[in-house]
Amino acid sequence: QVQLVESGGGLVQAGGSLRLSCAVSGIIFRFNAMGWYRQAPGKQRELVATITTGRTTKYADSVKGRFTISRDNAKNTVYLQMNSLEPEDTAVYYCNTDNSYLPWGQGTQVTVSS
Repeated sequence: QVQLVESGGGLVQAGGSLRLSCAVSGIIFRFNAMGWYRQAPGKQRELVATITTGRTTKYADSVKGRFTISRDNAKNTVYLQMNSLEPEDTAVYYCNTDNSYLPWGQGTQVTVSS
């Protein structure tokens, strides 16, 4: 059974940091490029960052230089280190493959106060 379990969100002040984790089960994790997505209230879900099986990374312009995606294939886990957080980063954050073909998890709420 495929399962994506995101964690690590919370309430943080602007300028602060959070590290999100996503535990993946039910797929051969190391064979899949992964991504982090977010959905702010009233907005569509957007792709924030991706990491290939070879650990090549890409970022949305809005988070470039502040967020870092990484993966641990031994733990079937993908991470998102978020630094210099801004109120505009407030959203529910989700992980999925880079083409989002898996069922979505519950996400983890990130709230950045000004």
